[in-house]
Amino acid sequence: MTIVEMLGQSGVLTVMGMGTVFSFLVIVIIAVTLMGKVVHALGADKSDQGSAVTTPARPSAPQANSAAKTAAVTAAITAAVTEYQKTEN
Repeated sequence: MTIVEMLGQSGVLTVMGMGTVFSFLVIVIIAVTLMGKVVHALGADKSDQGSAVTTPARPSAPQANSAAKTAAVTAAITAAVTEYQKTEN
């Protein structure tokens, strides 16, 4: 078998493999779409509690608390870098 024949065969195998993967993905997309339509038609996508997605309540933190946290994080990072530099030398 010559190099040209091997390259031709590898090209055919590549195209067949990519075609197989593409076909499988198309089948999966069609199946998921159909299942979504069936679930929607049966009404199984409705939640008993009203909205299925709820937004969590945000705690209202004062600005001073946020500034204190930022200062604490900055101090911790500075201490860690200083300690790392001491152990490195």
